[in-house]
Amino acid sequence: MSGWRLSTGRVAYGGDYNPEQWPEETWLEDVRLMREAGVNLVTVGVFSWATLQPEPETYDFGWLDRILDLLHANDVRVDLATATASPPPWFSRRHPESLPVTREGTTLWPGGRQAYCPSSGAYREAATKLVHRLATRYAEHPALELWHVNNEYGCHVSACYCDVSAAAFRAWLRDRYTTLDALNDAWGTAFWSQRYYDWEEIHPPRAAPTFPNPSQQLDFARFSSDELLECYRAELAVLRRVTPDVPVTTNFMTPSFKPVDYFAWAPDVDVVSTDHYLRPHEGDANLDLALSGDLTRGLAGGRPWLLMEHSTSAVNWQPVNLAKAPGELRRNSLAHLARGSNGALFFQWRASQRGAEKFHSGLVPHAGTDTRLWREVVALGEELEGLSAVLDQPVHAEVALVWDYESWWAVELDSHPSDQVSYLDRVRAFHGVLWQAGVTVDVAAPGADLSAYKLVLVPSLYLVRDPDFLDDYDGHVVISYFSGIVDANDGVLLGGYPGAFRERLGIRVEEFRPFVGERRVGEFTATVWSEDVRLEGAEALLRFDDGTPAVTRHGDAWYLATRLDEAGTTHVLRWAWQAAGVQPLLPELPLGVERVRRGDHVFVFNHTAEAVDVPGHGPLEAGGAAVIAPAR
Repeated sequence: MSGWRLSTGRVAYGGDYNPEQWPEETWLEDVRLMREAGVNLVTVGVFSWATLQPEPETYDFGWLDRILDLLHANDVRVDLATATASPPPWFSRRHPESLPVTREGTTLWPGGRQAYCPSSGAYREAATKLVHRLATRYAEHPALELWHVNNEYGCHVSACYCDVSAAAFRAWLRDRYTTLDALNDAWGTAFWSQRYYDWEEIHPPRAAPTFPNPSQQLDFARFSSDELLECYRAELAVLRRVTPDVPVTTNFMTPSFKPVDYFAWAPDVDVVSTDHYLRPHEGDANLDLALSGDLTRGLAGGRPWLLMEHSTSAVNWQPVNLAKAPGELRRNSLAHLARGSNGALFFQWRASQRGAEKFHSGLVPHAGTDTRLWREVVALGEELEGLSAVLDQPVHAEVALVWDYESWWAVELDSHPSDQVSYLDRVRAFHGVLWQAGVTVDVAAPGADLSAYKLVLVPSLYLVRDPDFLDDYDGHVVISYFSGIVDANDGVLLGGYPGAFRERLGIRVEEFRPFVGERRVGEFTATVWSEDVRLEGAEALLRFDDGTPAVTRHGDAWYLATRLDEAGTTHVLRWAWQAAGVQPLLPELPLGVERVRRGDHVFVFNHTAEAVDVPGHGPLEAGGAAVIAPAR
C-alpha cells in the first residue's frame, strides 16, 4: 500500500512555524525545544507573502534562508508554503479589482486574510511569480520535504460575485454547455421568464428579489470550487516544472467544509492533507473527528494521508473556546493516526503574541515549558516515535458511506419541501451509529468501486449524476429519505420518488409529507419527514402509527422514509449490518468506546465516564487511549 510518509520513516510530528513573527534570538530556543519534543516536520511561510515581497519588484529571502538552514541543522524537515494565501496590502492597493465581492455587492477589504477574488488574473499572476521565485531558490534545499500550496482554500472567500467572476462564470458555462440552448434546457429557464439569448445576460446568482434559479446556484457552486482549484493548479504547474520530484499538498478542511468538492481536487494532490478542529458546540466532537479521518482517507483513495493541522488545546474562533482536558491532546492525535494519518501536526508551534490568533493554542504555550501542555507535547512526541510500524498500513473497513459534495450543495438549496433537511444530518447519524458499535466506515464518492464492501450507506444523496451507479453493487445498501430525487442539473426524476432508486428499493413514493413535531414509529420517535410510500415488492419493517410504511426492505436494499431518532436509526442499521455479515471490532466493549483497526494495530479510545476492560490490554481509564499491537 503506497502513500506519502516522511522521508525519515517516522510519524510526522510538528506543525505551523511562523519564525517571521519572532526575533531571531527566539529561533535558537525554538529548535532546541523542537528537539526536546521530538518535532520532525514544520510548515514554514504560510502567511509570509508581505515579508517575502515587501514591494512589487523587491524580494527578501534572507530570513527564510537562515531559518531553513537552522531547521536542517537540527534534523527538522520542512513543508514549505507558497505564501499565497493572503496577498500583502500593497498588492490590493495596486489591484483593487482583485478584491472579493459578496452576493449583496459588498467589497471585502484587506485587514484580515484571503482578500482576493479567485478569478482575478492579477492575483494569479502575482501568486505564480512568487511561487516561481520560491521554487527556483529552494529546489535543492536539503530541508525541503514537500510543498504547501496556499492555505485552506475558500475558508473565508469561497465564492466571489464581482464582475471579474461574472465574466469567468460565463466562460465556464460556455465550456460546460457550448450553446445557450443547452444551458437554457439544463437550467429550465422557461420558468419565470428567465430564458437567455446572449451570454452577457448571465450573472452569478447575486442577491435577487426572491429565490434565484436553483440550477444556476448549483452551477455557480461548481464554478466556485473549480476556480479555486484553478488557482491551486496554476501554482502546482510551476512547482511541477521546477521541482518535479518534490510532493505537493494543500490543506483540506474535512468534514464540515461545504464549498469545495474535495473529491474533484484529490487527483491533483500528491499528499492528501486536512485540518481538523473540534467543534463541541456542533455535537459529539469525537464523532466529528472520526468522520473527518474516514472522509480524508476516502479522498486519499484508502492510502495514508496527513493531519496538517489540529490544536493542542483551545482555538480562538468559536463562540466559547474550550481548552482540552488532560490527555485529550494525545487521544485526538492517536485517533487521527488510527484512521490513516501518517502524522500529527498542529497549528501552531509557538502561540502568537499578537494578531487575531494570539489566543489560539500552540505546542509552546504563552506560559512556556513549565506547563502541563508542554509536558503532554513532549510525551506525545516520545510515543509517536514508537508507532512508525503503522505507517503505510491500511485501515480495515467492511462498510462504505457514499459522500457527494454536489448533492450537499443541491439538497440545501432553497424552495424545498422542508428547510429542516440538511446533508450532514443523516450522514452524521448513519456514520455515528456504526462508530458507536465499533464498525469502521470508508467514505467513497458515487461511482467508486464498492465491490469490496458488505454494506453501503447512502444518506442524503438528493442529486444523482448517474442513476445506475449502484447497479453493479450486489451487497446490502441502506438509503435515506429525500435521496435519488434529481439529476445533475437539479431536474426532478419523474415517475415517482425516489426516482433513481425506485426499482432497487421496490417502492414508489407519490408525495412527500414533511411535518412539524414528533410522530411514533413503533417504539421509536420520528421527526421532520414522512412520505406516502407505495410498496412495489418491498416489505414494511416499521410503520407510522397510521400504518404508513416508515422503513422498508426489498431483498438487500433498505429504505428509511423518515428521520428516526438515534435508537431507531441504530435498530435499522443493526438489522442491515447483521444481514450483511459485518462484524463489529471488539463487540464486547460498551457504546462510547471507539475502536479502529489499522494494519495489525487496534486503537481503542474510551469516551465514557467509566473505566472499561479491553481485551488484549486490560483496564482503560475514562478518557484514555490504548494501542494494542499486534492485534488479536
